[in-house]
Amino acid sequence: MTSAQPPTWFKSSYSSEERDNCVEVAPSPATVLVRDSKRVPDGPNLTLTPAAWAAFTRSL
Repeated sequence: MTSAQPPTWFKSSYSSEERDNCVEVAPSPATVLVRDSKRVPDGPNLTLTPAAWAAFTRSL
């Protein structure tokens, strides 16, 4: 049995390094995890399908 790899988080390109207020995303083939950087210990705030994430980002 293999253990699951922890997600690799990416910070929003609109966030600066000096600020803690940012959105982080961890994409995978099955899900896209989204979290608020201020709430990192709480884990992902949203779990979306890749199709739902694509629709969301297109609407921005």
